[in-house]
Amino acid sequence: MRIISGPQLARQLGGWRGAGSAYVTLADAIALLIQDGRLPLEARLPAERELATALRLSRTTVSAAYQRLRADGYLHSRRGSGSVVTRPDDDLIGQQIGWVAAPTRAGVLDLAIAALPASQPALDRAARAAVELLPRHGRKHGYDPAGLPELRAAVADRYTAAGIPTTAAEILITNGAQHGLDLLVRLLCRPGERVLVEGPTYPNALAGLAAHGCRVVPVALGEGDGDRGDLEVWDTEMFADTMRQSTPALSYLIPDFHNPTGQLMPGPTRAALAHAARRTGSYLVADESFIDLGLDGVSSPGSMAGYDGGERVICLGSLSKSHWGGLRVGWIRASAPLIRRLADTRAVIDMSQPVLEQLVGWQLLLDTSGVLEERRVLLAARRDALVAALRATFPAWSFTVPRGGLALWVRLEAPISSALAATARRHDVVVAPGPRFGAAAVMESRLRIPYTLPEPDLREAVARLALAHGQAFKNTDAEPGCRVA
Repeated sequence: MRIISGPQLARQLGGWRGAGSAYVTLADAIALLIQDGRLPLEARLPAERELATALRLSRTTVSAAYQRLRADGYLHSRRGSGSVVTRPDDDLIGQQIGWVAAPTRAGVLDLAIAALPASQPALDRAARAAVELLPRHGRKHGYDPAGLPELRAAVADRYTAAGIPTTAAEILITNGAQHGLDLLVRLLCRPGERVLVEGPTYPNALAGLAAHGCRVVPVALGEGDGDRGDLEVWDTEMFADTMRQSTPALSYLIPDFHNPTGQLMPGPTRAALAHAARRTGSYLVADESFIDLGLDGVSSPGSMAGYDGGERVICLGSLSKSHWGGLRVGWIRASAPLIRRLADTRAVIDMSQPVLEQLVGWQLLLDTSGVLEERRVLLAARRDALVAALRATFPAWSFTVPRGGLALWVRLEAPISSALAATARRHDVVVAPGPRFGAAAVMESRLRIPYTLPEPDLREAVARLALAHGQAFKNTDAEPGCRVA
């Protein structure tokens, strides 16, 4: 069970005070943390006296707030366990998370998938070169669970060039980062073991962990703050305390332009979390699929592998976000002994990666034509177009403008994310509601909106969302908070 201390909860509450009764305002603020997934289900809140001290309130005020939360179904009491977080609508907890099927009907604007189409000239060049190279590989059997030696060496060279000495023996090629995580969980986690994740996090990672019977332990990310959005998002103390308390088999983190928030983990935080993993004897899996997608001249402090020092950090990489999702080329960077164990695990699942796709991936890594810089310029322009459209249409919505990644993580003016997503489909726009990014059906005040479509499509999608938004509020007393042209 997660134990939240008084100071930790006080930090998460931030500027909670408002008009009206203090106990009502406090209860509403805690309920919102639960709805947003920043307080995980089954976590134990601090004792009334401890929280009262942290917030400089009377114990009577905190006691009344807790009682209100119990009455509303957000807390329940267990003998010997204090006040434990729950939900008033537990029937939602089993809702599907993970993959959002892409629409096939013409005219539908898909904002559920955060991915760009391929850079066609670069892909064409790589494909032609790969076909020319294929005959020499066709004379061999074609099975290599660890991956094509040339591609493994090229990936290793990327790390070495970044100041992290790496050999091909420390690389295993996968069918994308998701496949890499699946292999790691198969090898390193037994059913019922804990896996620490950020809240929010990548939906397919949650679905994969659930499929293997892992017990997910979410740790909430803080709020970004404008240009300082990458600061104080990862509460180092809370992450380290959770590692110590829950002793997870591994921790799955997205340090680079985090999906869905777009935040960038600072270097000192990377070092501290790598140290915490070493101290607890667990593995830290860093999904670095977005590491090449920094915008506005911002770049990553460097791969988490550079902060390891004890072979406890494992890195996932992929060409899916930076080049093309249809290629399905990714990798794992880990110690050579662990890579050998992963190759043995992989051999009984899918034997090996297709050689032709690996050859294409190899050629893309060797491409020096500036493809990544072109894509970063494209993404920055689309991000700015989406930001302008949302600010003009939804003045009540808020978000930190990310300096990397592929999407905005939007805070709505009310917990209507699932209702809005359902209504939007009737207006031919598909969005992924906030609960998909949490370990349970929470984050109803959040919506992820990618900026991967062309700018005219993004503006049209926002206009359709405005129509859907009004209908989502149709049967409520709240004000829609948007402008429809």
